[in-house]
Amino acid sequence: MMKGSKICGVSDLETLNFIVNHPYPPSLVGFICNFKESPRYVEITQLKKLLKIKKKRCKYVAVIVKNDEATLERIKNLPFDYYQIYDCSPDDAKKIKEKYNKKIIIALTIENKEDVKKYKNYENFSDIILFDGKGYAESVGFNHDLLNEVPEHINKMIAGNIKIEDLPNFKNKHYIIDASGNLESQKGIKDINKIDKFLNTVHNINS
Repeated sequence: MMKGSKICGVSDLETLNFIVNHPYPPSLVGFICNFKESPRYVEITQLKKLLKIKKKRCKYVAVIVKNDEATLERIKNLPFDYYQIYDCSPDDAKKIKEKYNKKIIIALTIENKEDVKKYKNYENFSDIILFDGKGYAESVGFNHDLLNEVPEHINKMIAGNIKIEDLPNFKNKHYIIDASGNLESQKGIKDINKIDKFLNTVHNINS
């Protein structure tokens, strides 16, 4: 059984309202807080508007690239449950967790087995470890079989060009499935129909 799902890169009020009020909402909703190269990047003014929407059964995730102190200070009083951090050293990530008292998702970008092994540097303090492709704002996949040797006790989330039709492949995998680009009608614009299908499919597979 899949552990749940995450929809990442939400940037408009209509989409977020649809997600949190869905009969089968995702476990997590992600917002791109500082990676301006992404078409899903959310400016702080819009971010504050989005986060006024009650999360209900979802948890809100701030997606941050590197140890960006300016961004961390700007968002520290916003109602995020998790900070998801890319390209951050173990020492810096641990300090962020302690300073801001947030749960931490460490995001690792994967191409080969050596990339996967980096989880060992973070497992003692990371609440979730995300195994993602190398694309950042692009949906780039990787061989998910590389994760077979990661122990069961690691709380795993996977991303990277995961399509709705791929979901049955994860029926017996204890992963949180993270989707973004494949839930869009055009780059950076979420498609409510695709989101609905994604959430219903996850629910039906786990039922």
